[in-house]
Parts: sequence; structure tokens; C-alpha cells
Amino acid sequence: MNPRIETLPEKKLIGKRITLSLSNNKTAELWKNFMPRRMEIQNSIGTELYSMQKYDASYFKAFNPNTEFEKWAAIAVADFDEIPEGMEPIILAGGLYAVFIHKGDVTTASKTFEYIFGTWLPISEYVLDDRMHFELLGEKYKNNDPESEEEIWIPIQLK
Repeated sequence: MNPRIETLPEKKLIGKRITLSLSNNKTAELWKNFMPRRMEIQNSIGTELYSMQKYDASYFKAFNPNTEFEKWAAIAVADFDEIPEGMEPIILAGGLYAVFIHKGDVTTASKTFEYIFGTWLPISEYVLDDRMHFELLGEKYKNNDPESEEEIWIPIQLK
């Protein structure tokens, strides 16, 4: 499972966020609150959904499933002129990313992430960069479906 390496331009997004940990996972709650309201965002670009994670710089140095991080459910927008009440703007910083394809439902995602961080990254010519991680949920994404497909974008820089 080799990634493609892409340089992502900066993107403007609007969405909702929540603080959680892997042991206190509130991802379903976040998306349950976001999805019924996503059509209120008038200036969206495309139909893809962004599931973004903002980790503290030390998050991956001493992994602990109880360590909290920020998670976003968002969509790309042309501008921040109109932001629905209860939603927030965020800039996804551009830069170099390793893009992996995950096939399967959410229960198999941990194996993909174990491969990325435990196998691929340590032997690659890259290290993690301190930017947002995200999954791009496009037309092939089917929630809780074994045939689902999504892109996992990992921020990297050369060693």
C-alpha cells in the first residue's frame, strides 16, 4: 500500500468541531450534528467531506488512547462571507501529504493507520509534519459499508 505524494494548496473550510480521544470517541456525534446542516453552507466547493484531526505536536511521540485532540467535520468553501450559526471557519494549511486509499468500513481503519505509522512512515524518506491530518470522503465513501473507499491524507516533510 504505497501512497501518492501530493502538494495540497491551502483550503478554506467551514464545519463543526469537537474535542475527543480514541478512548472517548465522539466522531459519530460530530457527524450526526454536522450532516443535517451541511446544506446551510451556501458557498461550498465540490461535494467531498473533510474529516480532519488537529493533534498536539507531541501526540505521536508517546501514543496514549486517552490523549485528546480536535476533530472537524467540514466542507471546502470559496470564502468565509457567510458562516451558518454554530459552525466555524478553518484554514487547512497547504503542504506535502502522503495520500493513502483505505478500503472497507470504519472497523478496518485501524489496520490502515497501523500500517501508515508503524510500517510505511518509519522506512520512508519522510517524517510527520505538524499540520492537520484528514480523510477525504468522496463519491466512493459509503458510511459503515465494507465496499467504502476514502483517502487518508497524512502531513509529511522530508527527513
